[in-house]
Amino acid sequence: MPYELVCAVDLGSNSFRLIVGRVVNDQIYPLDNLKASVRLAAGLSSDKILDEAAQQRGLEALRRFSQRLRGVSPDAVRAVATNTLRVAKNAPEFLVRAEEALGFPIEVIAGREEARLIYVGVAHTLPDPGLQQLVVDIGGGSTEFIIGRNFEPLQLESLYMGCVSYSLRYFPDGLIERSALREAELAARQELQAITGAYNRTGWDQAVGSSGSAKAVCDVLELNGFSSSGITREGLDRLRTHMLKAGHIERMGLEGLKSDRLPVFLGGFAILSAVFKEFELEHMVFSDGALRLGVLYDLLGRYHRHDLRDATVEAFMTRYQVDPRQARRVAETALQLLADLHPACAEADDHDRRFLDWAAKLHELGLSIAHASYHKHTAYILANADMPGFSRMDQGRLARIALAHRGKLERVQAIDPESIDWDLILCLRLAVVVHRARDEQVQGRIRIDRDKRGGHVVYAPADWQRTMPLTAAALHEEEQQWARLGRSLRVKMQRQPAESGV
Repeated sequence: MPYELVCAVDLGSNSFRLIVGRVVNDQIYPLDNLKASVRLAAGLSSDKILDEAAQQRGLEALRRFSQRLRGVSPDAVRAVATNTLRVAKNAPEFLVRAEEALGFPIEVIAGREEARLIYVGVAHTLPDPGLQQLVVDIGGGSTEFIIGRNFEPLQLESLYMGCVSYSLRYFPDGLIERSALREAELAARQELQAITGAYNRTGWDQAVGSSGSAKAVCDVLELNGFSSSGITREGLDRLRTHMLKAGHIERMGLEGLKSDRLPVFLGGFAILSAVFKEFELEHMVFSDGALRLGVLYDLLGRYHRHDLRDATVEAFMTRYQVDPRQARRVAETALQLLADLHPACAEADDHDRRFLDWAAKLHELGLSIAHASYHKHTAYILANADMPGFSRMDQGRLARIALAHRGKLERVQAIDPESIDWDLILCLRLAVVVHRARDEQVQGRIRIDRDKRGGHVVYAPADWQRTMPLTAAALHEEEQQWARLGRSLRVKMQRQPAESGV
């Protein structure tokens, strides 16, 4: 059945947000919005360690969100984390506690993936998405820049500057000095110069701001008479004059500036002012669409089989010149073996089945670099490339499975002993062995089962000893590979496969 409710949790660097939406005719109508100002980035030390106070603020927010999410199907909830948890060295430890507090898995997404999801959210709120849009989203620790038309991004970038980090760096005591504003704007413009050339060549019809900093500035400009509509260059200049005259954030006296936004307002203003100068903007509209709305629509797309990850895998196969017939052969055999071990994984939308399918299709990416140790090249690409639709944790999982498809299993022995990924790795390794000759014609097929002690038994046709001696030998070598990890694998060559249940 289609989802009735879809939910997104956005673990941003300044605030955590939860949005609950109702799905009607493939459109999402927000039912509930929760926000907690946790200022996670403020707890990030110079050596990239997230302090305990910031962690506790985040955990308290997630516990409140958890109450609202009770009873919601796990498949209808997606939680994503952004810049602070991308860079914090102790993010893995915090995420364990965060997932326990929320009750759902949390994905750390890459900067460009964050930009893509932001654009998906913004595009669904624009009156004319057919216009080419420049979307600017100033977050707590990073700022995303997208040029897109309709629902397709043309340029995606994430720069390491945000309203929390800039406020702490340039306005730590809340003082508003001309020299500090100038220094903050110059620093932002230096970051922007890395992308302005390409973005100007692509061009845009309209500039759009999204998320908290853009909304706060837009509200202040309109409610204080600095702008009649949206964010303007003139309005920003008038606001700058007003702030410098006030001299301190506590004395600004601006209508529409909420107390939770006050500590990070100056950093967001400096970045936005730099954007206007560097891109030579005169006007910017505000959109309520943002990362969390984009996550909802992306989640809905996955349900309707419009999963961007499938398109990304196909694009990577083309880009790295993967042999599609070999990839298909290996994937089909690996999936058959997985269904032997886990019948539930025979379902097309099974989560683990899909990861094995993607890993099988991508396991030879590294051949485009070098044949020697190509599995290591594959793993590096999968772990580090921008892969739209995949979180960093998704990419890490793919990389580990692909790395282990040949050679020493000790390279991935840090995987949880109880993880299903060991079964995925076994199925992929066996499929690669079976199709080593890259031949369409393989007589008979192998089958896999568990023995009474939880080990694995692989059954292969007896005549392979004669017709495919290299394959038979390689299957027996697998016994030794798994034994080194203390895992039982036995290969039996027989004329007829045994019945299930060894």
